[in-house]
Amino acid sequence: MAQLSPIQPCLWFDDQAREAMEYYVEVFPNSRIDSIEPYPDESLDEHFEGMSQKVLNGRFTLNGVGFVCLDGGPLFTFNESISFVVQCADQAEIDHYWSKLSHVPESEQCGWCKDRFGISWQIVPANMGELIRRPEQIQTMMRQKKIVIAELENA
Repeated sequence: MAQLSPIQPCLWFDDQAREAMEYYVEVFPNSRIDSIEPYPDESLDEHFEGMSQKVLNGRFTLNGVGFVCLDGGPLFTFNESISFVVQCADQAEIDHYWSKLSHVPESEQCGWCKDRFGISWQIVPANMGELIRRPEQIQTMMRQKKIVIAELENA
């Protein structure tokens, strides 16, 4: 099990927590599902109705970062006000994560994408600050959906 960080993101899914955990640990290296605790018997509480075998508390690790998740129903959904930044070593790594995580073309802008579960990701080069120092580079980035390092370097 991952060493617990004092602060961990918790992802509230409608009913796809298990599927999301399984997907994310396939996308990111050095990742694993640490534990899954299903909802208890539905008769114990009215809030558990219809939640049998759904995830009450899931813990997983993505490339060394601990996450918590649950199936909480449709009351809350993800939006772009929260995103996860993936700092990539090179264009091949950007391409890999983009191909796995970008599933909503209309949400793509400046390295931001949205996955099939509605979570927003920023897939960027680790040296992004260096690549957007000049106004021409910033303008180039603003026209990009997926970040293309060579275009920023040549701007």
